[in-house]
Amino acid sequence: MDDDGNVTGTAAPKTVKVYANRQDLDFETVRELEPHATIDLLPPEHGEEFGDGTIDYPLRPAGRFQGVSCVTFYFSDNYAMTEEDDGEDKVQTEITFVGLKGKGMNVKRRAVECVYETRGMKKDHKVPDEMGGSHFV
Repeated sequence: MDDDGNVTGTAAPKTVKVYANRQDLDFETVRELEPHATIDLLPPEHGEEFGDGTIDYPLRPAGRFQGVSCVTFYFSDNYAMTEEDDGEDKVQTEITFVGLKGKGMNVKRRAVECVYETRGMKKDHKVPDEMGGSHFV
């Protein structure tokens, strides 16, 4: 941190919380919700010691992560944070790579029905008026 109190530099993440099949999460929710798994990550010095290889963190129990369609990772702290920081981001967390391993399921891909509009067409958007009827915008 510089003399003005601005955040400078980055640090490696220390802890990651993993949530499975939860698409409704935001930062407030993950702070209160019990994760499916919590992983304590190795310090960055570990990578310097053993080269630039990857480190695998198996998720246990494995059954908890079978049939998962959505995974959320919450990196709650980093190696520059201290106990006195009280959750404040004094130094930003830098994540350079996240990889996932697992066995794919034999699921047939299906088309997703969606509508993209580059420019809204007035005739497509009905707006109710005060009298209970509707008119086009």
